[in-house]
Amino acid sequence: MATKFDLQKIQEKWIRKWQKSKIFEAKPDPKKSKFYLTVAFPYPSGSMHIGHGRTYTVPDVIARFKRMQGYNVLFPMAWHVTGSPVVGIAERIKKKEEKALKIYGDLYKVPKETLETFTDPKNIVKYFSEEYMKNMTQMGYSIDWTRQFFSTTPQYSRFIEWQYKKLHEQDLVIKGEHPVRYCPSCQNPVGDHDLLSGESATINEFTVIKFTSEGLILPAATLRPETIFGVTNMWLNPSIVYKKVRINNEVWVLSEEAVEKLRYQDKKIEIVGEIAGSELIGKECTDPVGNKNVPILPAEFVDPNYATGVVMSVPAHAPYDYIALRDLNMDIVPITIIDIGNRAVPAREIVEQMNIGDQKDPKLNDATEILYREEHSKGQMKKSIENYGGMSVRDAREKLIEDLLNSDSGDIFYEFSEAPVICRCNTLCVIKILKDQWFLNYSNPEWKSKTHECLDQMKIIPKETKQNFSYFIDWLNDWACTRRVGLGTRLPWDKNWIIEPLSDSTIYMAYYTISTHLKDLDPRDLDTEFFDYIFLGGDNANKISDGVSRDKLDEIRDEFMYWYPPEWRLSAKDLVGNHLTFHLFHHTAIFHKRCWPRGMVVFGMGLLEGEKMSSSKGNVILLEDATENYGSDVIRLFLMSNAEPWQDFDWRDTLIKNTRKKLKQFYDQVNYAIDLENEVSVRDIDRWLSGRMQLTIKRTTYALENFQIRKALQYAFFDVLNDLNWYFRRCEPGSAILKEFADNWMRLMAPFTPFTCEELWERTNEGFVSLAPYPEFNEELVDQKVIIQEDMIKTVIEDIKNILSVTHAKPGKIYLYLAPDWKRKLYKEIKDGKQIKDMMQCPELKANAKEVVEITRKIKQKEVPELLSLDEEYNAMISAKEFLEREFKAKINIERTVTYDPQKKARYSLPLRPGIYVV
Repeated sequence: MATKFDLQKIQEKWIRKWQKSKIFEAKPDPKKSKFYLTVAFPYPSGSMHIGHGRTYTVPDVIARFKRMQGYNVLFPMAWHVTGSPVVGIAERIKKKEEKALKIYGDLYKVPKETLETFTDPKNIVKYFSEEYMKNMTQMGYSIDWTRQFFSTTPQYSRFIEWQYKKLHEQDLVIKGEHPVRYCPSCQNPVGDHDLLSGESATINEFTVIKFTSEGLILPAATLRPETIFGVTNMWLNPSIVYKKVRINNEVWVLSEEAVEKLRYQDKKIEIVGEIAGSELIGKECTDPVGNKNVPILPAEFVDPNYATGVVMSVPAHAPYDYIALRDLNMDIVPITIIDIGNRAVPAREIVEQMNIGDQKDPKLNDATEILYREEHSKGQMKKSIENYGGMSVRDAREKLIEDLLNSDSGDIFYEFSEAPVICRCNTLCVIKILKDQWFLNYSNPEWKSKTHECLDQMKIIPKETKQNFSYFIDWLNDWACTRRVGLGTRLPWDKNWIIEPLSDSTIYMAYYTISTHLKDLDPRDLDTEFFDYIFLGGDNANKISDGVSRDKLDEIRDEFMYWYPPEWRLSAKDLVGNHLTFHLFHHTAIFHKRCWPRGMVVFGMGLLEGEKMSSSKGNVILLEDATENYGSDVIRLFLMSNAEPWQDFDWRDTLIKNTRKKLKQFYDQVNYAIDLENEVSVRDIDRWLSGRMQLTIKRTTYALENFQIRKALQYAFFDVLNDLNWYFRRCEPGSAILKEFADNWMRLMAPFTPFTCEELWERTNEGFVSLAPYPEFNEELVDQKVIIQEDMIKTVIEDIKNILSVTHAKPGKIYLYLAPDWKRKLYKEIKDGKQIKDMMQCPELKANAKEVVEITRKIKQKEVPELLSLDEEYNAMISAKEFLEREFKAKINIERTVTYDPQKKARYSLPLRPGIYVV
């Protein structure tokens, strides 16, 4: 007997049963093909929200699907706790910072007595990792929890030490100096996970061009130094007071904010005075390249917090400059110095083309980016420009930067691509030139080449993201991989440094495969020789510590070799430029080719009612609250049906409520099928339902194999609901066909809504639906003719409804005129690609030449469906006659040969689409 649809009780019941049976604990089995997928392990510094729910549900759906397909599936989880985020959080709570207390007390609902212990980072990690595990369990994730570890676990630290020794041996970890994102308070470089905001900010290298004016240097910072040849004026903000700063033997005019930034950028700075921007307006300055004098003009739009606060104006190639000069009504003629096709004055033309009104128009950013890309990819310097004429923009830029630096007419200034960039300790970050720092040598050309080779043999979803990976492999420069403070593994050869969190999480997928074995081993026994043997093989087993037996060694290596590499790695699209690309670099440096990554799925972002989710802003819904309010299967169903994994998804309360109703409908209809007992002879409509299910199995399987999870759910759930509704509408349901249908449907839906499906499965089957075979497509059960017949009947109903909607008629009789055979002949000719002149060779078609031309113009070759014969169409309509009369409460006349057609509606008939006359 069916139980009440109480999702909370159903969840609790099946979590207990799964845990007791340990069905998700994965062990090597040489008799079974393996399937290993991983998803980014979480940083447990706060509660899970629905964005996390989407991130971890996607791999669980795939893991469950592949397990039902008969694969030996490994889906593990661990906890990433290294770095400074939890240290920063602990400091904020220790200081009783109001915002931090509000987030952790009010948003995350941490009990007051527990929150008081959060002054110790370890307590934060312990609390939230336990909460994550509870939430993931509540969500039904089929995780092998025996493999969990913390990235501070001593055995894991030994694994990281081994990794860095291997990199150091190859000169892929080097000492040097580079600009990095830096927190002055933590005195640490910061990665994405260390930030409250500005996670996607990159470091832009500006070229400073030293204009001179009355003994002062006006350092104009630009990303496009090659446009100096088109400079017409200098912009200064008249509302701010600039600092006069001695740098070497020069006095620079800089905004106060720029002075503070330069203190971190390896410059010796001495403030020697100040000058109001308004004092310089109207004077002239000289450019160091062409020795040309240009006026200094006022511009309130010059942001003192961006770069140097001094901006050169190139109105022919910078839309902002062109608009600013236009607004000032200045009689300055733009100087075009780059050729890109037919654009005479590129900035003017793109401004007019995009109908940009003034300096506040948001389209100015788009115009700037479009023009920048065009000129960078297609532009050539005008031939009249001395020393640079005829060069590509890219080559001219590189040569000019080199020339400016060599002649001491230029310098370098580093600036963030977006602001603000704020550390988790709530400090504004800067860009610092770090010296004596350890860097991963991602600029190494041989390493880049190997990583490209790895990427070339991978499957990336969505496939267009492959270009992004390729770009970032080329773009990545040396990366600061160590920190002074925070949690993590000490650099093996320089214990003053700690390996930073993005750099210690590049190959942890390999560690999952052996983590259960290492828990009971002494970390001191896990030396370089140990990991070399496990991951790389060879004959050095006799050099390994006596603390690990040879049998144990071989067991551990065999397990690694069984599982590795993962078939798929899943993570967020904002990590493509760092973590995910690091993942490729490190695999190519350390592992044999057979262990290189095979596939990557990149996730979109999460929105809440159309706005970006942010815990720091309180704009989130906690996953625990959502599961309590709606039930985990409802959450899973909504998240998976909202968008494909690589697309951004949007959580909306109104839609989630409707999703629960749909799931209840599924539950009720399967229970109805289980309980139904009658004897009905098999009819065409039953064959239609069976065939539709087989097509659903085929489509769903294909979609899941390609991570098209939203599409798979559309097929397996929403389309099936529609098919059942049609079936119930068409006939008295048959017990035998419905039971078979329900059996397939439960197994189709089990990866998406496992709790509900287990509860239903238990009524008719032994064991777990989670381990039942996934349905396989059986072509023999697809009767294409009955599917075409039902599609025709649906079309007829829609066409009649459309007519009634327009005419507002209440029909007494409806005449349906079947298409004559010559129209079927015509459809076949169209499908075969015949031209009208060829069709006229057929007497039947020639006799109806006018209609042939009309139909041929409307129907494209690819739109021609599979057809029924006139007899088959007629028989199908006759069998549906009673149904149609019931639907429209009117008498239906089916005209195979026209006997009554006062308004000549029969001429509109087409194969599978009768002409219609309503009386």
